[in-house]
Order: sequence, then C-alpha cells, then structure tokens
Amino acid sequence: MNNEMESEQLFHRSYYRNSYNSITSASSDEELLDGSGVLMDFQTSEDDNLLDGDASSGTHYTMTNGGSINSATHLLDLLDEPIPGVGTYDDFHTIDWVREKCKDRERHRRINSKKKESAWELTKSFYDAWSGWLVVTLTGLASGALAGIIDIAADWMTDLKEGICLRALWYNHEQCCWLSSEVTFEERDKCPEWKTWAELIIGQAEGPGSYIMNYIMFIFWALSFAFLAVSLVKVFAPYACGSGIPEIKTILSGFIIRGYLGKWTLMIKTITLVLAVASGLSLGKEGPLVHVACCCGNIFSYLFPKYSKNEAKKREVLSAASAAGVSVAFGAPIGGVLFSLEEVSYYFPLKTLWRSFFAALVAAFVLRSINPFGNSRLVLFYVEYHTPWYLFELLPFILLGVFGGLWGAFFIRANIAWCRRRKTTRFGKYPVLEVIAVAAITAVIAFPNPYTRLNTSELIKELFTDCGPLESSSLCDYRNDMNASKIVDDIPDRPAGDGVYSAMWKLCLALVFKIIMTVFTFGIKVPSGLFIPSMAIGAIAGRIVGIAVEQLAYYHHDWFIFKEWCEVGADCITPGLYAMVGAAACLGGVTRMTVSLVVIVFELTGGLEYIVPLMAAVMTSKWVGDAFGREGIYEAHIRLNGYPFLDAKEEFTHTTLARDVMRPRRNDPPLSVLTQDNMTVDDIESLINETSCNGFPVIMSKESQRLVGFALRRDLTLAIENARKKQEGIVGSSRVCFAQHTPSLPAESPRPLKLRSILDMSPFTVTDHTPMEIVVDIFRKLGLRQCLVTHNGIVLGIITKKNILEHLEQLKQHVEPLAPPWYHNKKRYPPSYGPDGKPRPRVNNVQLNPIAEEREETEEEIHLLKNTV
Repeated sequence: MNNEMESEQLFHRSYYRNSYNSITSASSDEELLDGSGVLMDFQTSEDDNLLDGDASSGTHYTMTNGGSINSATHLLDLLDEPIPGVGTYDDFHTIDWVREKCKDRERHRRINSKKKESAWELTKSFYDAWSGWLVVTLTGLASGALAGIIDIAADWMTDLKEGICLRALWYNHEQCCWLSSEVTFEERDKCPEWKTWAELIIGQAEGPGSYIMNYIMFIFWALSFAFLAVSLVKVFAPYACGSGIPEIKTILSGFIIRGYLGKWTLMIKTITLVLAVASGLSLGKEGPLVHVACCCGNIFSYLFPKYSKNEAKKREVLSAASAAGVSVAFGAPIGGVLFSLEEVSYYFPLKTLWRSFFAALVAAFVLRSINPFGNSRLVLFYVEYHTPWYLFELLPFILLGVFGGLWGAFFIRANIAWCRRRKTTRFGKYPVLEVIAVAAITAVIAFPNPYTRLNTSELIKELFTDCGPLESSSLCDYRNDMNASKIVDDIPDRPAGDGVYSAMWKLCLALVFKIIMTVFTFGIKVPSGLFIPSMAIGAIAGRIVGIAVEQLAYYHHDWFIFKEWCEVGADCITPGLYAMVGAAACLGGVTRMTVSLVVIVFELTGGLEYIVPLMAAVMTSKWVGDAFGREGIYEAHIRLNGYPFLDAKEEFTHTTLARDVMRPRRNDPPLSVLTQDNMTVDDIESLINETSCNGFPVIMSKESQRLVGFALRRDLTLAIENARKKQEGIVGSSRVCFAQHTPSLPAESPRPLKLRSILDMSPFTVTDHTPMEIVVDIFRKLGLRQCLVTHNGIVLGIITKKNILEHLEQLKQHVEPLAPPWYHNKKRYPPSYGPDGKPRPRVNNVQLNPIAEEREETEEEIHLLKNTV
C-alpha cells in the first residue's frame, strides 16, 4: 500500500513539472567502429537488451510510470555525496541527452544564484556566458590556420613531383616563376629558376629521355607520399583515415569514440592529408578538413568546464566546428553553416546556428589573411562569369543533373560493394599494399594525360575558367576572327580549333579514369575526401557538354532554339558555366545535398543570376539518384559500418506493432529485471555477471510487477564498489533498496544499500499495440536509445535503436504484405498473461512462454492473413 501511494505521489509531483523543453535528446547505442579493427555488427548480441535510458514525456501512445521527464533533475538533487564515475560514459557508448541537459540547467541555476554574492562570482558568471563564443573563436582561428598550412604544403609537395625551385626550395612552381625576370606571359610556367627532375638528373629538358625520367620521378614521389601517409595512419592514428564525415555524424548523434577527435588524430590527419593530396590519388582535402576542424573544436572545448564536463554541450561546439571546416574548404561561410545544419548535425538549437556562423566567419577571415593561393581568394578555383544564361540552356543543365544522379547512384553502389568486399576478404588485411597499388595505378595512368596529371583543384580551376583573350589553355584554342580589330572581354562564339578537339578527347579519357579510380580510392586507409573528385567528374562532363552546345549554337545559329539569343558574333554560351553546373550536379548526386550545395557553389562564383541553373541541376540529380536509393554516400557508409544512426530521410510504411519488434522474443532468454527492495547485493552482482545488457528495469515487487524505473549497469557497478569501500556494514547479503523509504528489516540484518539516487524513474514507454511507424518516428525526433514496452504499467520488453535498425533491414529484404484492419484491432492478451488475463507468476524475470491456446490462435490468424492477401 505504501509503495502504491509513493508511486502515485511521484507521478503527480512529476506530472505538473513536465517540460517539453527537456526533450532534447539524441542518442544511439550499438557500438561499431571501423578504422582500428574494432567492428560490431547487427549479429552481435552484446547490447540486445540495452537499457541506457532517455526520459521523455508521453504521447497518446505513451505510459510513464513512477516519474516524468524532470525526474533526472531529482536524480541530481538526491545525491548527497556524488558517486565517482556516475554520469560519465565509457568508450563506444552513447550519452544520455536528458541527463546532460539537466546537469547544464543545474549548473546554470547554481551560477545565477551565486553571482550576486561577490564580484568574483559575477566575473565567473560572465566568463561562463562568454565561454561558448570563446571556444568557437579559437576553433575558427585554428581551423583557418591549419587549412592555410595544408593548402600551402599540398601545393608545394604536388609540384615537387615535377621539379624543384633552385632559388628557394620552399617555393612551388608558380611562386618560383613569380620572382623570375626572364619569364614571358605566353610561357609563364617556364623559367630558369624552376628545374624539372630530368634537367637535374640527366641534364635534358626535352626529348624521350627527359620524358621517361620525369615519368619515373613522378611515380616515385607519388608512391613515397602514399606509403608515408598510410604508414603514419596505421602506426600512430588509425582514426585519421577516410573522410571522417560518417563518423562525425554518428558522434554528433550522441555516440562516443575516444580518440577520434583527439590531439594525435588531429596531428596525423593534418600531415597525412597533405601527403595523400600530393600523391595524386583521386581524393580531396575538403571532407577531411571537416574532421580537422572538429578535432580543433573538441580539443578547445576541454579548456572550458562548461563543455568539457557536458557531452551534449560539447556537441554544440562540434556542430559549429563542422561549419568552420566547410567554410575554409570551399571559402563558403554561409554554405558551411547550412552544411552543418543539413548534413551532419543531429541537434542544432538556434544559439548553435549563431555560433556556427561566427566560427565559419572567423575561419574564413584567417584563411583570407593567409592567402594560400596568392589570388586573394579562399579557394583556388574561384571564378566570375559575365555572360547571362538563356532559357534554352535549362535543357542541357537538366541533362547534366541526370548525369549527376546516375553517377551518384553508380558510385554509391560500386564503392559500397568494393568496401564490403574489402571487409569480408583477406584483401582488407593489407591496407598498406592496397594504398600502394592504388597509388601506383593512378600515377602510371595519370602522367601521360595532362588533365589527370594536374592537381584536381587546378583541373577544376581550368575547367571552370571562361576563355578570355589572354587564356593560353588548349581548351581555348579557337579559330579567331581575322577581322577583329580590338580585344574585348566578351569574345563571341567561335569555331573550335585543333586544340579544343584534342582537349575533348583527353577530357573524355580523364572522365573515365576519374570515375574508375574514385570508386577504388574512397575508403582506403588514408585521409580521403569525396567533394573534389566528384566535382572534377562533373566539371569534366559539364565542360564537354558546354563546348558541344557552344559549337552547335555557332554552326546552327538559325535554329529556333538559338535564333533569338545566339546571333552571329554574339557570346551566348559559356562552357565554364556548364562545368560549374556539372560539378554541383555530380556532388549532389553522391551526397544528396541540396540547399547547402547550391549556396556553396554560389559563393564560389559570386553571381546570383546562376542560382536557377544550379537549383535545376542539383534537384534533378537528387531526384534521379533517389530513384535508385535514398541513401547518400555518407549514410551508406554509416550503414555499412553498422553505426547506430537512424536516417530521417527514410520513410516507414509498414504495419508492424511494437510487440513484433520488442525483445525478448519467444524462445529468447527472459528479460532481466530488478525489484525495488527484495534483492541483495549478491543477487544484483550475479545478474550483472550473467548478462550483457547495459541496464535493468526495476519493478515494484514480485506480486505487483509494475514498472518503477530502470538502473544503468555501469551506475550499479560503480555504486556497489563505492559502497563497499566507503560504507561500513555493506556485505553481499545487504538488501538493495531503490524505494524512497527503506522497508523494515530484522535487527540482525546487515545494513541496507540505498541506490534510489541512481534510479531513473521516468523511462520512456510505449504500449505493446503502438504502431512501429509511431515508434520509429519517436526514435528519430527525440533521439531515443531505447524505450520500454508495457501493458497496463507492466513491462513486457524493450525496443532499442539496434532492434529498429534490424527491423528496417529485414523489411527491406522482405516486403511485408498489407494486413487487414481486424488483425491489429483484435484484442489479444500479451504473451506475459494467461488465458484469464492475469499476470503469470515471476521471480526476477519476465516470463514470455506462450501457452497452447495463444499459439493456436496465432497460427489460425496467419492462415487467415494468407487467404486475405
């Protein structure tokens, strides 16, 4: 009777204090990691019964027992003496968002209550208020500085494959010739201060011997850079490989990977990113720059207790850091903020939006001050177009969008298939050999073609650039009008010369080469970004289409589609614009980004009038790509690695119920539970040793089996160890009490152990008849790790995020037939009830053994279902 009155009082007390603002949770729980050899997939049973709970307020389908969302606040208040370790997290576990938000509110209330006591406390309150702006400022400064260093070092080492500057060894090719007084404009890349390796070794600047020597040195430096990069990653920081964006998305959802954003990872990723780009592999530095910026944000957050002691607040800094990373990667501060919001962030409050914008601004300012490319721009391929686009050009722009969608769908499937084969075969056990093989093939094939020999960023710059009167590229080798008397900015459309046709063939070969090598390069054990290779593929395709449309308009200017705009002598087609649109389309097809991608490319060009072509191409590429699968490349790699991440882009259209997904299932071991005052220390320790779940539901008693709350496995272990050390009289036979009042015990009984302080009295619950469509939506929007399944307050099972991911995967393989309405509306007793509707007797476990009548009823209904369908 006392227990029931206590539960009712707790319910009413918490009900009136319920706050929707507390539901800011986002988490995940099944631990999977690929990078250092740690891999846990859906077949692993270690965390099947995870009870690591979030607390949330109810919906129409929710029953809360024994507390509410704010009972986590009472958890802190009830701790007379904090237990060491309680409230912290182990590696490869997820955070409790509600607990972290409650801790932050408690800290904020404590600071506000003390700031009027003295000037020192007032100063501390100001410091706490400004610490968020300080940490994003430091993150932006560090991100911009590192991006500038990476850009300068990568350019120098890329040119090192071709030669060296004798005047100053630290100058790249372009800087070396800037200082020369003997260079001409037509041959501005040739100067006596710059020596190729053939000139230095055999003394020949031209001829077959010079070509072969330069070829050999090009391959030698490429292999050396690639070998050094993969060796550093393997030995010092296995987490420094790859793009890092899939893992950052998982970390921002609440997953903890110790060391992934640490100092060693930052240092090794910065060094090896330069080496990987300089090796000439088909990869980019833009994606890894997001990882580098997040490492900076994580390191600086430890300087401020507000963020170092609160994992949820720390993720706000990481969201701002990802915006700074994209800002310095593309010179697009606004696009970086939108990228963080659209692509990587899981929890993005308004204040994080402001701080992300500020971090992106600071990072862009620092990079602009460094001026790594010497063009007063933030990126190498900044371009400006002066010719407007015309309505008939929407057709080729949409065709480029179709190509981008097809390329994205092909790349995702091919790359995932190759990465899966790497994981499941012996080939994946030799990452160094794989990198060396890919680098060797890339270097051997790339050198003969000048467009593949170029650094990918320089290739994109050349493809984006419009042909002006001073351009000497073979792409601008047009037959000039001999009657032209003066040089103007807007050169009219002209017939293509031999150089243009030769460049077209080389670009077609480069397109095939880039498509094939990017599939095999992305995912190897070096830092590898995907933005620049995808943009290069799209830019090549776009430039080819642009030249084709330009020549078509020149030779057939009297066609009705050209007649109104493309008169003789008019400049109506800009091939560089087609390259830019194609780059955006291919990148959108791979990543499925929309708004942020358009803004990023818009900031690259600096022209508002090209927004419509970009939007048309990006949306077309997304629609075409979604026709083959809604997953982008990052979501596909998250699913491949088994990360516990629920993608909000997927739709759930099936008719299953919560009881169809909950664990335990029939013939499974029963769900382990605790009673609030009937178990001893030895009983709990044996239960912990015999099970692998991360928490246990707590019920009132064997007779009244209603849910009280649940206790975390880690908190139980730490609390018992701490009690044995610091409290006298705690032995194995001591009674463990989760209730508010200790029950009366015989005088000779050992001292009881009170653990109510570690009990979460408001686990999120749903009924067994809740549609899974609602459950999946709740998990996505509230970021839950798990919820308990109950019937009239009695716990029946548990649904974790892992169970939902398994269920979604099974439904993809076997499409569920549409069940008739009576199937879900028919009243059925849950498996833990007998035919009379009364609960079956239990000791410490929930019994789920079906009886004969229920089994027969189920088989009969399945037979009716088949006949109905």
